[in-house]
Amino acid sequence: MDNRTGAVRLSGFLRCASMHDVALVIDYLPDHLRLTRAEPGCISFDVLQTDDALVWRVEELFVDRAAFDFHQQRTRASEWFTATSTIPREYTVEELE
Repeated sequence: MDNRTGAVRLSGFLRCASMHDVALVIDYLPDHLRLTRAEPGCISFDVLQTDDALVWRVEELFVDRAAFDFHQQRTRASEWFTATSTIPREYTVEELE
């Protein structure tokens, strides 16, 4: 029997409270995108501003739970997280088969 988990998808929103928050996202996002997309097991990673300038759509896809967990751990120690940790996130995480 194959015990590997399926791909893991995170989707949701980053909701800025002010244009100051938006500026933080704009400043720190390019490096965050580059580092995440270079991670082993990252299939896709996109953070895109919506029609509402304060709201960003987040879509992540990793090959398995281990790759997703690695990303979460790396992100918690990153400049991105330090700079944006007070910005509310609304995410759904699901394991795909």
